[in-house]
Amino acid sequence: MVCVEKLRELAWSGIPPYMRPDVWRLLLGYAPPNSDRRGGVLKRKRLEYLDCVSQYYDIPDTERSDDEINMLRQIAVDCPRTVPDVSFFQQAQVQKSLERILYTWAIRHPASGYVQGINDLVTPFLVVFLSEYLEGSVDSWSISDLSPDKISIIEADCYWCLSKLLDGMQDHYTFAQPGIQRLVFKLKEVVRRIDEPVSTHMEEQGLEFLQFAFRWFNCLLIREIPFHLITRLWDTYLAEGDALPDFLVYIFASFLLTWSDKLQKLDFQELVMFLQHLPTNNWTHQELEMVLSRAFMWHSMFNSSPSHLAN
Repeated sequence: MVCVEKLRELAWSGIPPYMRPDVWRLLLGYAPPNSDRRGGVLKRKRLEYLDCVSQYYDIPDTERSDDEINMLRQIAVDCPRTVPDVSFFQQAQVQKSLERILYTWAIRHPASGYVQGINDLVTPFLVVFLSEYLEGSVDSWSISDLSPDKISIIEADCYWCLSKLLDGMQDHYTFAQPGIQRLVFKLKEVVRRIDEPVSTHMEEQGLEFLQFAFRWFNCLLIREIPFHLITRLWDTYLAEGDALPDFLVYIFASFLLTWSDKLQKLDFQELVMFLQHLPTNNWTHQELEMVLSRAFMWHSMFNSSPSHLAN
C-alpha cells in the first residue's frame, strides 16, 4: 500500500526518471495505491480507452456531427505544431497518437471539448510513458519500434492521466476559460505584493497580464521552457494534486520575476516581445529549481494570508 501523501512530499523535489511513470500514475490517482489491485485496474482502464477509440475515433466522418468533424480538423492542424523544436513530435505516428488521445478526450468531455493548448498538455505524459519502452534520449526515439499493443497502452495511460489532471481544472477549458482568467488576476495581485516596482512599471506601460500569462496557464509553461526540463517541472505540478491551480500562481510569479531588473527597463512594445520570447533556451535544472524554490517560499509566506487575493 503506497502512502500517497508521503509520495507527494518526496515527488515534489523531483522523481528519478526510471520511477517517474509509476509515480505519476499514483499521484494522479489513475493507478490505485494498493498494489494488489493495481494491475487489474490498469488493464481494465486500458481496455476502456480502446473501446472509446473504436467507438468515437475509428468511425467514418459520415457518422460524426459537423461540430465533431470541425473539432477533429482543428486537432489534426494543431498536432504537427505541438512542441515543434523536438523532432520526435514530428513523426507522423506520434501525431496520430496525439490526435486519437485528444479527440477521444474531447468527445468524452463535451463541457469543454477540444481547446487549443490541451495538445501541449499530453506531451509530458507521452514522453514519460514511452520511456518505459524506449531508451536513450527523446531525439533518438522512433515510435515505429513499438508494437500496436504497446502504443495503445501508452495512449491509454496518457488519456487517463490527462483526464485526471484536467478534472482538477475543469473551468480552465470551458467557454471563455474563466478558471484561467481568475488565476491571471491572482498572478497580478501576487506580483504586486512581491515586487511592487515591476508591478507598477508594467501598469504604467499599459501591459495587461492576460497578454502573456494566459498562455502560461493554458499550456502550463510547456512553450516557455526547454522541453527537457518539463518532466521535472511536472513532478512538482503533480505532487501538488488538487492544490495545483493556486500553486501555479506562485510558480509563474517566480518565473516572471526571474527577469525583474530587466522588465523595469523595457517599454510596452519591448515588454511584449520579451515576454513572448523569453531567454530560457539555455536553461538547466539549476534555473528551474530556483524558480520552484522561490515559489515554495512565497507560497508559504503569502498563501496563509490570502486577503490580497480577494476577487
